[in-house]
Amino acid sequence: MSAHTDIHAGTHTGAAAADNGPLTVSITRRVAAEDEVLMQAWVHAGTSMAERFEGFLGAGWVRSGSEDWHMLYRFDSRGHLDAWERSPERIRWLRSAADLVEHRRTEYRTGIEGWFDEPTSSSVYEQAPPVQPAPPRWKQASVIWIAFFPTSLTLTYLLSPFSAGWPVVVRVLVTTLLATPWMTYVLLPFVTRLFGRWLKAA
Repeated sequence: MSAHTDIHAGTHTGAAAADNGPLTVSITRRVAAEDEVLMQAWVHAGTSMAERFEGFLGAGWVRSGSEDWHMLYRFDSRGHLDAWERSPERIRWLRSAADLVEHRRTEYRTGIEGWFDEPTSSSVYEQAPPVQPAPPRWKQASVIWIAFFPTSLTLTYLLSPFSAGWPVVVRVLVTTLLATPWMTYVLLPFVTRLFGRWLKAA
């Protein structure tokens, strides 16, 4: 097993994340069942180090099954996140588990994406300083609709000259294939930042 693949994750994955606003990093690592105690100590050491970096909002981990560990940590901006991920302390911490963990996946979430955490199939064992609660569902739905409506309307006008004779399934398929990446990587993060103050208001 090796943790080395995660050392430079902050410079590759999530390049499209917003420069401003909180970012949540979700990492999946695989650990042998017999190494659970060592893994808990390693995670605790990493969280203790991250707490000393400016902009740290919180961290936690969820164990899924016997080998997969889903870890989350959150910073208030891309700059503070980069400072942690590129720090010598974190690099040494990752290398210390080169024979313990296998890095499986890293995801960077911003705006609406950051509100959805890993499914909790077991308890969260460790929780650092609390993260600001997610906006109410009706506010989330409102912001998603604000992004979805102009996207759907624009694609309908653009595709109508070509798709008049297409079956309904094909029209919907093409529309969703075009709309999904546009909303996920461009429009939703923009709209979330635009309405950020309203979303966070009590």
